[in-house]
Amino acid sequence: MRYASRMPAPSPTSAPSRLRLRVTAAAEAHVRAGHPWVYESSVREQNRPGEAGELAVIYDRRDRFLAIGLYDPHSPLRMRVLHAGSPVTLDDAWWGARLDTALLRRQPLLDSAGTEAKTDGYRVLNGESDGFGGLVVDRYADVLVVKIYTAAWFPHLQRMLGLLSERFAGFPAVLRLSRNIQAAAEKVGLHDGQVVLGTLPDAPVVFQESGLRFEADVVRGQKTGFFLDQRENRRRVERLSSGRRVLNAFSFSGGFSLYAARGGAAEVVSLDISAHALAGATRNFALNPALTTPHETVQADVFGWLSDTRRTFDLVILDPPSLARREAERTGAIRAYGKLAADGIARLARGGVLLSASCSAHVSAEEFWDAVRGAAQSSGRKWKELATTRHAPDHHATFPEAEYLKAIYLQLD
Repeated sequence: MRYASRMPAPSPTSAPSRLRLRVTAAAEAHVRAGHPWVYESSVREQNRPGEAGELAVIYDRRDRFLAIGLYDPHSPLRMRVLHAGSPVTLDDAWWGARLDTALLRRQPLLDSAGTEAKTDGYRVLNGESDGFGGLVVDRYADVLVVKIYTAAWFPHLQRMLGLLSERFAGFPAVLRLSRNIQAAAEKVGLHDGQVVLGTLPDAPVVFQESGLRFEADVVRGQKTGFFLDQRENRRRVERLSSGRRVLNAFSFSGGFSLYAARGGAAEVVSLDISAHALAGATRNFALNPALTTPHETVQADVFGWLSDTRRTFDLVILDPPSLARREAERTGAIRAYGKLAADGIARLARGGVLLSASCSAHVSAEEFWDAVRGAAQSSGRKWKELATTRHAPDHHATFPEAEYLKAIYLQLD
């Protein structure tokens, strides 16, 4: 149906009326400006209790249609806006057009020249920034991974799977769930790692990124099975690696390490506290037998190892997991990023390059970059800034809270 431009009066004899919300003046302004979240504290009134996954309509102070979105009574993010402005019909054609817009946005990644053309691992849908609030879809070769962050998507999952299967014919799909909704998922017969479309091959899922082959643990791995968001930084590392001794700290399954090896590094050290992650890096090297650069794995706590070792490198990569998972941890995380950068710089030979990255959404890009610059300044060495980077094209961010990834490249004499 098409949603009326004015709030209709409830009918006692009809089916349950459309869930209708009114929000604070500040929330109205944010929605008009394109922000996709409406918090519980911003809801001034609603006509009845709502269920997770209902389409709720926000009316403004003049009783005009403002927005429609997915309602979740169990989340502080009470509504995730799907559309704002004039009334619209949210039918299969609308959903399909929105999905096609997101796919078109990724086409340049797939059409790029050279070795980058061999890329079949990328983000298909990036949640709110592609108009699918609380839903992420990643592709790994011929497998899709659908990650859900709100129970509001449960009633719409089959529709999404149908739309995806029309565009990725024959691809199986795996469901991944954020921890906070896994109990609710069980009540509707869903669980993390469930194959919800087709049949998953018994062998590990292997995909290509810039012509390199990687495993993705789509059922149990971190995120959706791989850290796809660092692709552009990995490509930059490849261009910086020729003849250099490279340390990849917080290496996980060796993404940066493989690019450094292909870039002609003299040697590569993958450093991580997880034996499981290092085993994954070893397997990924085995998937690429043309990479003959010596590769060493070191299982240790990165912070302690950097402080204790006397080894030096020509390129040091610092890509830790989030150091600030909540706002209260922001100040401590900024200090930790500075300390980590200082320890990395201490391991750099003259003329060496430091790549320091952060995925902490609660630490702004400028706060992070300034912490790393401060470490370079305090080192007493001459240094220059080569570049700063943000999100990859398939991980674009359209509102402040979606911005999390940042990196900085410094060269020190």
